[in-house]
Amino acid sequence: MSAAVKGPPQIEPSSSALLSDPLDFFFAEHFRQRKVCNCLERLADAAALDSALVEELLAFLRHDMTLHVRDEEEDLFPLMRQRCPPEDEIERVLSALSSEHAGDRHLADIVIAGLEAALAGGPLPVGDPGLREAMIDFARNERRHLALENSVVLPLARLRLTADDLADLSARLAARRAPGG
Repeated sequence: MSAAVKGPPQIEPSSSALLSDPLDFFFAEHFRQRKVCNCLERLADAAALDSALVEELLAFLRHDMTLHVRDEEEDLFPLMRQRCPPEDEIERVLSALSSEHAGDRHLADIVIAGLEAALAGGPLPVGDPGLREAMIDFARNERRHLALENSVVLPLARLRLTADDLADLSARLAARRAPGG
């Protein structure tokens, strides 16, 4: 099994400056998640393990993804439920997204365990059909999830959330990312 030389990160960290505009921050996080999907698909078929990429993916799946789901479930989605009128039918969309979050977490746990095993000298994803399938399923599900958030939730948030809502959302996202947050 060959390891890649450590180079620049393939999944760039988010800019903390974007926290002042939380909807732009969500959009940037969604872009990062699409990059994760691309990397997972590439790694699923790789003949050699890129250990630096695996470490990046593990860090993202363990930390960044968890923060992002909390941002949505604890902050953005409740605000949307408060501000959107019934004709927006946001509850149906948010319920579906929340349900998908649970399924994504299950697939992410399978991917994390498989990638940890591969780093420890276990089979490559291409040689482990269950892991390969979980990686591809995770990427496919995540892209569908992101498309719904980018095409429905974020545009409605721009329309419905008040300046005070956005300021509060910004503060909550920043506090979650502060040391000890």
